[in-house]
Amino acid sequence: MLNWENWKRFSSARIGLGRSGGSVTTSDLLKFRLDHAKARDAVLVEPNFENLRSQAENLGSKFGIQTSFVSSLARDRKEFLLRPDLGRRLSSSSRDELKGISGKCDILICAVDGLSATALETNLIPFMQLLLESFDSKPWKLGPIVLARLGRVALGDEIGEVLNAKAVVVIIGERPGLSSSDSLGVYLTYGPKIGMTDELRNCISNIRPGGLELSQAVLKTNYLLSEAFAKKISGVALKDEMLPEFLLEKGPKTSERRELKKE
Repeated sequence: MLNWENWKRFSSARIGLGRSGGSVTTSDLLKFRLDHAKARDAVLVEPNFENLRSQAENLGSKFGIQTSFVSSLARDRKEFLLRPDLGRRLSSSSRDELKGISGKCDILICAVDGLSATALETNLIPFMQLLLESFDSKPWKLGPIVLARLGRVALGDEIGEVLNAKAVVVIIGERPGLSSSDSLGVYLTYGPKIGMTDELRNCISNIRPGGLELSQAVLKTNYLLSEAFAKKISGVALKDEMLPEFLLEKGPKTSERRELKKE
């Protein structure tokens, strides 16, 4: 007889559920309802931007980086959910504010609420801190941290274009599942500009303590950025050849990885 308890240790999926007659057990049903409520809240509730902005400013000051707060054309959460197109463009006031920030940069970090307030409030600041620390040893010039309200992934393209960024890293709250309401996604675009489509981005998904660990996501982000700058491309044209074992804290450099793969 299959021992489902052993399998449950390796997955948060709903497998091996108990049943009573034609229904699942009360405990499994209550767990489902709780996870469903968490997923709905993640989508429908806005994150505490006042708190996030304060934390982002404190983090930016440690690394000598300015922080800006912008919003999309969507007026509220309901309109944002019903009109995805409005979440892809900056409001006129936000665009004007960003135009006042001078200077080109190699990398622009843009944090966007997307479809999970929980993801931003739980994982954004810890992830950004690890990411900025990892950039200390890189030659890249960083632009300001831009925190965006009611935004979609493509909002980063316009922000990157306005601020003359060579590459934009959009950190966004992902659409929640029934066991993952706190997932961040990272979308990397080289040469961002208005009108770019999804095949021109690289995505790192399921960034959370119960999924892809924050430190591993930072390593993957650094790898993709290095490859993007070396080849001046991103998206489907930029193949992810990072071997799984290099998600460990230490590993050979990119050139050494290629040689190992050939062997």
